[in-house]
Amino acid sequence: MQASDKSYAFRLKPGQDLKASIDSFVQIHQLEAAWIQTAVGSLTDYHIRFANQSNGAKDSGHFEIVSLVGTLSINGSHIHISVSDSTGKTIGGHLLEGNKIYTTAEIVIGSSNAFQFKREEDGTTPWKELQIKPSEGQQ
Repeated sequence: MQASDKSYAFRLKPGQDLKASIDSFVQIHQLEAAWIQTAVGSLTDYHIRFANQSNGAKDSGHFEIVSLVGTLSINGSHIHISVSDSTGKTIGGHLLEGNKIYTTAEIVIGSSNAFQFKREEDGTTPWKELQIKPSEGQQ
């Protein structure tokens, strides 16, 4: 099998949950090795886990999505977000469920069938970390 890359573009509408929608898209399209290429949009509610914290922080208002990055897979995803408020104050961290779209979220995802992204414990940290493996047809 020949390796190929593919791009997907979609828009989320007001009230949709950002993380749940991305996770659903990954499952529907059975993406094994994907990444967020670009994204813009706005939120009325954010739910973000900051570095080295066990719980997420929440707020409501109007926020611009100024960055959305991550690795995506049916085997587990890891997504970070940065949002800014009406004064330009920007915060970011690990994307959790509970980020509600305000007007739109325009998302472009890239994927490759050359790899499989998996999340496994490897002994370097206490968490399941990204393991990149060649696709079964690419070995």
